[in-house]
This record gives sequence, structure tokens and C-alpha cells, in this order.
Amino acid sequence: MKFKSFNEKYEKKVKKIDKVPKRYVDVKWVFSVTFWAFLISILFSSLTETVVSNINAIIGIIIVLAIILIGVIFDMVGVAVTAADLKPFNSMAAKKIRGSKTAIFLINNAEKVSAFCNDVIGDVCGIISGSIGILISLVIAKEFSFNESVVTLILTAVLAALTIGGKAMGKSYAINKSDVIVFKFAKIVSLFKREVK
Repeated sequence: MKFKSFNEKYEKKVKKIDKVPKRYVDVKWVFSVTFWAFLISILFSSLTETVVSNINAIIGIIIVLAIILIGVIFDMVGVAVTAADLKPFNSMAAKKIRGSKTAIFLINNAEKVSAFCNDVIGDVCGIISGSIGILISLVIAKEFSFNESVVTLILTAVLAALTIGGKAMGKSYAINKSDVIVFKFAKIVSLFKREVK
């Protein structure tokens, strides 16, 4: 008898799950993200590798740290958009506060914004900082007559640690201050793009 009632409850839950509308993969969006990732990585790689190959190690390290910082910031935005609450932005939009409508647009498209910020910009920055780190390690090894393998190993490990640590700290901050981050980012975006009505 108990077994029967359990089965009935289970079947009801399954029926409820089946009633939830299924979300299909937006193939057009996937191709668009892939294309932008490819384009941005080529652009970033060619620019940074050209610059790094013609400068000293210290400036090269500063460039890599800047790239890591860009990755961390965009990772924060991606997390903040998914964690942000719509209610304060709706009331701000009613008061016609600049950036509020853009913030609403970002939150309503959180899945795509998060994919672009975390996967496209964030991951591309991580890959590029790693490849430039190897170039810088070769420059350091030549300048100071160090072992190339040792310098490459140490520098790539340091850059990986900074990237992972920075993103971990950024994610924690983004969850706690999601509304503030989204609003600040939306205000910056609204300077370049007209606010959605």
C-alpha cells in the first residue's frame, strides 16, 4: 500500500516536470558566440604578441596582468547578471534613471550576456594571457640568462594562480554585489549604445 502511494506521488512529479516548457538550444546564438570568440582571440593574440615581442619583460608582465584583470572583470559581470534582481531596476526605469533599461535588458538576456562575458571574453583572456606568458618567459630567460623551462613553468603557474584566484574572488563579490555591478556595467554600455525602450 505504501509502495503504491509512493509510485502515485512519483508519477505526479514526473507529470509536473513534463509540463514545464522545454527550452531549445539557440543554434544561431551558438554560432554567433563561436564566431566572436574566434575573431576576438585572433585580434587580441595578434595585437598583444606584436606588442610583447618588441618590448621588455616588465612592460610585457604589465600587459599580461591587464589582460587577466579584463578577464576577471568580465567574469564578474557574467556572474552578476545571472544573480541580479530585476525589481530595483524596474523602479529605476520608472524614474527614468540612466542605465536602468540597459540593466533590465542585460538581466532578461542573462544567459547570453553570461556566455559572452564568461566564455568569450573571460576564456579568451585566459588563453591569451597564457600564450603571452610563455613569450615573456622566453624574453626573461634571454635577458637574465635563466633556464627557459624553469622560467616558463614558474611564470605560467603564477599567471594561472592569479587568473583562478582573481576569478574566485570576483565571483564571490559579484554574487554579493550583483545589482551594483550590473548597474555600473549598464551605465557604461548605455554610453555607447542607446537604451532599449
